Amino acid sequence: MANSTFSNPAAGLGDAARFGEIRGRLLFLVGALIVYRMGTFIPVPGINPSEVARFFTDQSNTILGIVNMFSGGALSRLSIFAMGVMPYISASIIIQMMSMVIPSLMELRKEGESGDGRSPNTRVTRRWY
Repeated sequence: MANSTFSNPAAGLGDAARFGEIRGRLLFLVGALIVYRMGTFIPVPGINPSEVARFFTDQSNTILGIVNMFSGGALSRLSIFAMGVMPYISASIIIQMMSMVIPSLMELRKEGESGDGRSPNTRVTRRWY
């Protein structure tokens, strides 16, 4: 049974669909992806789509083009879901890198968990984001 699952992932997915909790989680995931993809096609009100498209074709070989690629093209359409969690992830990475250099952030990192269950760097990241 396990050998056939490794050779055929679709069979493994079919086996997982038999279990109620896994099926519910998979359906939630598919539903969330559908809502997200639909949201990427809803533009922010008050923009000129042709000007935005022209701007993104001019900037295709820059960091903006890379961010647009990671957002699935939602940034070039200036959709309501354009950024997603990317700003938070970028802020988290920058705070972690800065904690290696800045002494006050280094102390926060060494401080460990605080009373509310969040690390101090997480609190700083959320404020900076």
